[in-house]
Amino acid sequence: MRAAPTILHLDMDAFFAAAEQASKPSLRGKPVVVGGLGPRGVVATASYEARRFGVHSAMPMGQARRLAPNAAYLVPRFSFYRSISEQVMELLGRLSPLVEPLSLDEAFVDLEAGGVADDSASARAAGERLRADILATTGLTGSVGLAGSKMIAKIASEEAKPDGLVLIEPGTERELLAPRSVRILPGVGPATGEHLRRAGMTTVSDLAEAGEDELVRLLGRAHGASLYLMAQGYDDRPVVAERDAKSVSVEDTFDVDLHDRVRIRVEVERLAERCVGRLRASGHSGRTIVLKVRRFDFSTLTRSETLRGPTDDPGVVREAAGRLLEAVDTTGGVRLLGVGVSGLADYTQEDLFAQAEAAEAAEAAEGAAGTAGAVGAVATVAASEEGAGGDAGAAVTGASAAASGEPEAHEPVERRWAPGHDVRHAVYGAGWVQGSGVGRVTVRFEEPWSEPGRVRTFAVDDPELEPGEALPLVGRG
Repeated sequence: MRAAPTILHLDMDAFFAAAEQASKPSLRGKPVVVGGLGPRGVVATASYEARRFGVHSAMPMGQARRLAPNAAYLVPRFSFYRSISEQVMELLGRLSPLVEPLSLDEAFVDLEAGGVADDSASARAAGERLRADILATTGLTGSVGLAGSKMIAKIASEEAKPDGLVLIEPGTERELLAPRSVRILPGVGPATGEHLRRAGMTTVSDLAEAGEDELVRLLGRAHGASLYLMAQGYDDRPVVAERDAKSVSVEDTFDVDLHDRVRIRVEVERLAERCVGRLRASGHSGRTIVLKVRRFDFSTLTRSETLRGPTDDPGVVREAAGRLLEAVDTTGGVRLLGVGVSGLADYTQEDLFAQAEAAEAAEAAEGAAGTAGAVGAVATVAASEEGAGGDAGAAVTGASAAASGEPEAHEPVERRWAPGHDVRHAVYGAGWVQGSGVGRVTVRFEEPWSEPGRVRTFAVDDPELEPGEALPLVGRG
């Protein structure tokens, strides 16, 4: 534990959604939701305006639409987000050689190792300077937490949101943590939190008062001992510049052995969803799905399945874990379940959406082949209409083509236009897809430094309309 708050945690504010708002003037100040728009899509990020309606990350997209029907629903642009992330990480690298990225929009920095801070005043100055540099470089805001440990720095950055800085003086950790929910501590998820609640422990002070022996009895040696230290505000983990993760996993131990096969299957599916959440947060995909089962007699079994390629699709991981469960005898009862993903690769959701689009296209083609006469599948569309005041409404799901008759061999395949993605028109210039379907695509023409632009509709195969490149958020205007 450090005597000065020289560990910094940066967390960009609603990163994906904020980047979309910054690049699209018509969406500024309006609810924006970024994620998979298919029937099994989930929310990747919601703007603060959308969060007021109850929308949050990892929520099913269908539920988000019910809560915020007038939000703009956009498909992620990962190359764009990565380019911004690289700019942010470069700024962090100027502060210190010890930068530990957690995802595209989150990182720890050891300010002491960089020689830029050795006390509270210099740490605060470095944090404020970083926030100003990020805004000037990217046009986006980030929240900064400063403390003597990684755990407290992360808590501080959460309190700083949005667009703020919170410094927690070393020596005040126990006072800060005492009244908080046990869920604020790393490693305390829903299952552990419920286990502690049943034991009468709901706040961090309850854990500290219970003592290490009691926590070890409840949670086991490793987890109980580490949780007791964290309840004291103690966390001596260093900032590690190279994070070479080989796997991501989650597991739960149950108070009472599970015997119901249906309940066991539900728990495995829930763990698969949580595992994918951590996988995405780490910025990875994985090829090998691993199931861990500890039975009533404490014997532990692991089963694994290697996929053809890396994925971070929750459906794929959930189904693979379910298949692995079928090969495990759980007759005597199960006391622990775990799901993990290994064989990690350095790409994430963009591959998921590409796979989903390919699957949808294949399904459409298969359906068309089995139908005489008309060919094609028309996707649902809910493109926004421009109101009298120029407001943008909902820009939602993308589409596929509708055609009639047997296409000629030389006939081009109708193009797909994903909501939110960049386009360029030979006459009107740069814009972005607001919606498409039934052979038409609606585009709003505007640039990051312009006023909210006008909406125009074209045929999806208009030769003057082409996919475009993302424009820089800062540098013109």
